[in-house]
Amino acid sequence: MTISRRYERWSPLILLTILLLLWQLICWLFEIPEFIFPSPWQIGIQFTEFSGPLIEAAWKTFWVTMLGFGLSIIVGVLLGFLVGSSRMAYAAIYPLLVAFNAVPKAAVVPILVVWFGIGLGPGVLTAFLISFFPITVNIATGLATLEPELEDVLRVLGARRWDVLIKVGLPRSMPYFYGSLKIAITLAFVGTVLAEMTAGDSGIGYLMQSAGSQQRMSLAFAGLVTIGVMAMAMYELFSLIERRTTAWAHRGTQAA
Repeated sequence: MTISRRYERWSPLILLTILLLLWQLICWLFEIPEFIFPSPWQIGIQFTEFSGPLIEAAWKTFWVTMLGFGLSIIVGVLLGFLVGSSRMAYAAIYPLLVAFNAVPKAAVVPILVVWFGIGLGPGVLTAFLISFFPITVNIATGLATLEPELEDVLRVLGARRWDVLIKVGLPRSMPYFYGSLKIAITLAFVGTVLAEMTAGDSGIGYLMQSAGSQQRMSLAFAGLVTIGVMAMAMYELFSLIERRTTAWAHRGTQAA
């Protein structure tokens, strides 16, 4: 491994260490109170003191997010395939999807509470509603941008429209798909935490809301860090799967 590749691999950890040291130094020099802006050391203490509640809340948030995210993959792929494969569907459905995506999801949560009550339902549905749009758009883009010349050649060779979409369009859309997954999973965590803070009875969002109301900002920041770690771990998982399954789409990047 070359020196540049070694530095590239360790650069995120180095940058994170520098930021944490700078954060700690600022809190120490200006003597910022913990209830206003806790230092990394104070946040770390909360992880040791409240490791049990944090793990329990993180697990609840994680599987609720995965339920909503899994639903968003199913609906997003189906809608993306429909929108990307038909000009009529694109013209009819896409503007409605854009309008729906522009609706603040925080305004939808109270409606979901009325319909499904406090607990699991609003969290799963909010994670789904906030994360399916990127998947739909990217699948539709991958299918709609299939080169006309390539499609004409395949038609001449006897391929039907369905064959072109399934055997060429969908594989060509895989880089778009994985890119959308990496965006959607982070949005799904946002949706779950939003629902838990608004209408939840457990999870990281509920823990942060309770800690904030008691001015225990260190514990609230520990919840933020937990959400960030889970989202980053899922992002890296999809990046690994993407590199293993769509290496053909990253030849130029790997060469560079």
